[in-house]
Amino acid sequence: MEKFVYFVLAALIGYICGAIPFGFIYVYWRKGIDLRQVGSGRTGGTNSLRAAGLGVGIVTSISDALKGFAAVWLSRYFLGEGVGEALIPWISVTAGVFSVIGHNWSVFLNWRGGAGTGPNVGWAMAVWPPMLPLAVAVMITMMVGVGMASVASLMMGAVIPAAFIILYLAGAPIYADTVAYMVGGLTTLAVVTWALRPNIKRLLEGNERVVGPRAKRLERKPKAKELG
Repeated sequence: MEKFVYFVLAALIGYICGAIPFGFIYVYWRKGIDLRQVGSGRTGGTNSLRAAGLGVGIVTSISDALKGFAAVWLSRYFLGEGVGEALIPWISVTAGVFSVIGHNWSVFLNWRGGAGTGPNVGWAMAVWPPMLPLAVAVMITMMVGVGMASVASLMMGAVIPAAFIILYLAGAPIYADTVAYMVGGLTTLAVVTWALRPNIKRLLEGNERVVGPRAKRLERKPKAKELG
């Protein structure tokens, strides 16, 4: 029963960290508008970029990642000694998963939020630091090449458990000693996928929003045809 309390506390730490709506705060501060009324209505980096420009989008993405990182760090710092070394991975994963849940369904925004990519990367980075450069590479490649934030989020959601599965199977120290990180990655993939249901439907219908460099390329094509 005592151990269960630690997991409840880890979930609370994770949820509160994740629920802080940085995108909403930044956009309201810069533009005086409710981010939930813009574009997709989500509060993550992509919609913040759409509402208030590249700088706000980048700062929002970084802040969202730090929420997941902080959730894991704080849970380890305050609960690690009490729960014992063997359960620290599970405490970390609990906090990480709930940071994604808090981001997507924030108590501060009447249960609205983002898709969870930022805190998902953040908690994974906290337990495996190379996840940061890997995430940057994946997200930039997907956003420049495909130009769909939902596809980038789903891809990153799949990369995280895949990385932990590889580390486990390769016998990497620490990561091969527990299935916690794999379970956490698969759980957050499910959470992100659930949040992106409307986007997945649009993807299947062929009318998902395109953003970034690819959107500009698509805009130039009709103009080029007219000039031709």
